[in-house]
Amino acid sequence: MDLIDGFVIWTLMVTCEGMKTVHPECSIVLHLQEKEAECQLQIGLTQSLFNYNATNTGCLVEWDGVNCWPAVSVGERVSVSCPPPLLKSHELITRTCTSEGWSRLSVSYYNACFQENSTEQEETGHTREYFARVKLIYTVGYGVSIGSLCIAVFIFCIFRKLLCTRTYIHLNLFSSFILRALAVFVKDAVLFADETVNHCTVSTVLCKAVVTFFQYCVLSNFYWLLIEGLYLQTLLAFTFTHTRKFFWCYILIGWGVPSVTVIIWTFFKHKYDNHGCWDDLDSGYWWIIKIPILLSVFVNFLVFVNISRIIVVKTKTPELNGGDRQLYRRLAKSTLLLIPLFGVHYIVFALFPEHVGLEARLFFELVLGSFQGFIVALLYCFLNCEVQNEIRKEIGKYKFRTDNNTFQMTTQDFTA
Repeated sequence: MDLIDGFVIWTLMVTCEGMKTVHPECSIVLHLQEKEAECQLQIGLTQSLFNYNATNTGCLVEWDGVNCWPAVSVGERVSVSCPPPLLKSHELITRTCTSEGWSRLSVSYYNACFQENSTEQEETGHTREYFARVKLIYTVGYGVSIGSLCIAVFIFCIFRKLLCTRTYIHLNLFSSFILRALAVFVKDAVLFADETVNHCTVSTVLCKAVVTFFQYCVLSNFYWLLIEGLYLQTLLAFTFTHTRKFFWCYILIGWGVPSVTVIIWTFFKHKYDNHGCWDDLDSGYWWIIKIPILLSVFVNFLVFVNISRIIVVKTKTPELNGGDRQLYRRLAKSTLLLIPLFGVHYIVFALFPEHVGLEARLFFELVLGSFQGFIVALLYCFLNCEVQNEIRKEIGKYKFRTDNNTFQMTTQDFTA
């Protein structure tokens, strides 16, 4: 009980620690929004005083988009620095109050605050090119995965003899991969189709719904990967068990747990962190989604280790005949192929912050993850011996019917 209490307390501490964090890229935008609101209040106050005292001469409070210039008399000079999020140099920006109003800036904000050196420009260009390549590759990967998974679903639905508890679980896993790929395409289309939109401040019902749908698809995909591992372990550990009775439990886990998790996450985001499009991974509420994912990956890792142990033990059992031993050896080989399918490779970056090893993380989670659905369809459908046998039978029947029809037509022509 002490261990459980400790885990709950740690979870709450981690969740509460980052409640008010924002994207580093958006910190400048939010900072300028706050300063603009403060400046507008000052502008309203000074305009009231100016109207009250019409003889007052000088420059009024002015917001130039970056800084708020105070009300001063003619001839006074005011110096300001770069905003805190962009404070890369100590160069001051100066303006003078003249009889015609505020003078121009002594130095532009771009030169004082935004200008990067050649090294930073090269790094920025390299990063943009890398992200563009990654997006192109994962777009192709998800497209290939959707196509192959749809074909696999069509094959299982056409050949009714293949339908059993195992294939029903496969079909749910295929569906979760299809939904995840579609969610990625929808998210990219809604959030990033227009590059002129300020994604740090946009907050629409549509973009929040898209991000919520995306989180649900990702969660359900991880949990159906977990169910595949649990089902394989059940088959190996309980050879004569009727696995059909576990199927509805698998349904509840695969679709129910993600639904409850996303509902809880949506409630907290709407009530306490209703900013932007809810795509802030630095927010503490992100742990509501991340902890179930980490839990599923960790359990799947334990399941994978246990499956490997069972296969090794049963392979070395002297009571097994040659056929059974050969079967377990094939299972051992297939289990090694299931490592990426179980999501075990996510353990590499699971406990690291989101900004650590960003390029490697993107490669694993986006590039390799985008082709994961294709690999699943390949192993569970296209390379499946039962599926191949059914396809051969149908091809044989089709050839037989075609040859028979040709023979009958030839016979009729000869008789005539």
